[in-house]
Amino acid sequence: MERLIAIGEALIDFIPSESGLGIEKVKSFEPKVGGAPANVCAAFTKLGGSSALITQLGEDPFGDKILHALSSVGIDCATVLRTKKANTSLAFVALKNDGNREFAFYRNPGADMLLEKDQLKDEWFSDSFALHFCSVSLGDFPMKDAHKKAIELARKNGAIVSFDPNLRPNLWNSADEMKNAVEEFLPLADVLKISDEEIEFLTGKTKIQDAIPQLFRGNVKLVVYTEGSAGSSAFTKKAQAHAKSPIVHAIDTTGAGDAFIGSFLHSLFSFGKTSKDLENLNKNELFEMLDFSNRYCAKSVQKKGAIESYPTKEEFEANEK
Repeated sequence: MERLIAIGEALIDFIPSESGLGIEKVKSFEPKVGGAPANVCAAFTKLGGSSALITQLGEDPFGDKILHALSSVGIDCATVLRTKKANTSLAFVALKNDGNREFAFYRNPGADMLLEKDQLKDEWFSDSFALHFCSVSLGDFPMKDAHKKAIELARKNGAIVSFDPNLRPNLWNSADEMKNAVEEFLPLADVLKISDEEIEFLTGKTKIQDAIPQLFRGNVKLVVYTEGSAGSSAFTKKAQAHAKSPIVHAIDTTGAGDAFIGSFLHSLFSFGKTSKDLENLNKNELFEMLDFSNRYCAKSVQKKGAIESYPTKEEFEANEK
C-alpha cells in the first residue's frame, strides 16, 4: 500500500492547564505528543491511510513516550531513529483566549536536528504516495540536508512533495534566515500549504490573490491557503475554489493546520491523484477536498493537543451524522 512519508521534528508539546495566560503565568502543563510532521502522519493514518515518520529522538523517556504514541496511532516507526547525542525536543505552549498560541522551545539542539542525510535509506521511499515537510527543521544543521535527500528520493519514486512552511520565528536566529530557508525549499514542492498569517511575511502581499503569482515557483502546482474560521482556498494555474469553515468554539488550535493538510493529502490519496494530476484538478474536486479538511480541522480544535484531538474516520463520520 502506498503511504505518506513525513520528515522533520517529533516532540512533546506541553499544553497549559489554563487558557488566557502567558507561559510565565501558567501553573502547570500536560505533555502531549506533537511536532508538525508527526501530526500530519497521525491525521492521515487516523483517516485510514498508511504513513511513516522520518525523525530522530533522544534515548530518553520523552523519546519513549513519542515512539509509543506514534505506534499506537498506527504510524510506521521503523524510520524513527534514536541518538544519545541530544535530548528529545520539547515545546511549551500557552493558549490565548482565542485559542492561538505562544511557544517556548527546548531544542538547542534537539535529537531531530542531528539526523543526517546518510541515515536515510532508499527503500523507505519505494512505496511513497507523498512526502510532507515543514520549515522547522530547515535550519543550519544536519536535518536540512536530510530533507534535501528525502525530496530527491521521493521525486525519484514519483511521490507528491508537500510543504507547509509552518513558520516559528523564535526557532531562528533571524527572520531573514527563516525566510531564506523557506525560499530555498518552496520551489521544490508540488503542493504548498500556506496560512493567512504567513503570506505577507513570505510575499509582501496581504491578499492571497495578489500573492499567488509569487507562490507558483519551481515545481509548485497547487497552493492551499487557510484562513482559520474564514475557511480555505485552493489554487492551480487553471482552477481555484473556496470552502467555508464550520462555526465552532476553538479550545486549542495546536496542530490545526496539520490536521488540515494531513486530511487534504488523504483526500488526494483517496481521489487517486499523483503529482502529474495536480495541475489538472478542477474546481469541484478542489472544493470537495477543502470542505472535507475544513470539517475535519474544525473537529480537532474542539479538544486540547494535536494528535489526540484528531478523530478517526469512524469517529468523524459518526459526528457528521
